[in-house]
Amino acid sequence: MNIFKTLVFTILVPCLVTILIPRWLLSAQPSQPASAFRYFGLISIAIGAAIYLWCAWDFATFGKGTPAPIDPPKELVMRGLYRFTRNPMYVGVLSTLLGEAVLFESTVLVAYAGAILLLFQLFIVIYEEPALAKQFGEVYRTYCVTTPRWIPRFSNLAERPVR
Repeated sequence: MNIFKTLVFTILVPCLVTILIPRWLLSAQPSQPASAFRYFGLISIAIGAAIYLWCAWDFATFGKGTPAPIDPPKELVMRGLYRFTRNPMYVGVLSTLLGEAVLFESTVLVAYAGAILLLFQLFIVIYEEPALAKQFGEVYRTYCVTTPRWIPRFSNLAERPVR
């Protein structure tokens, strides 16, 4: 059931943020001659989508919940990509958006990705981290000390908890 609910959430939220809104923003832009460089954006899009899907799978299967704030995981997910950063799902969405900006050679999409990053940061700091600290207590606080919010730190992996 968690996989189904995660699929529904993914269609409603990440697809809106990474497909529908960028398409709407691009429809207002005049088309430009294409360069070969733009196809490097496909790599970032593929990596971002893979990151999101891996994290959503971990939420549904190990965490016994979904990425939706109204149905969060019951278990704190500190495995997979969550060993490197506390927010890999958001990193995946941002990677997808930046890949789209490169693919479509769009400064509007770069600005949109920046706005989304700001919204993510505010949501995480104001709502998500306090809610997780309340739900998981000292385990989450220790996780925050050992695992960065955004930029992965690959040192001391052996010392980090795996759940």
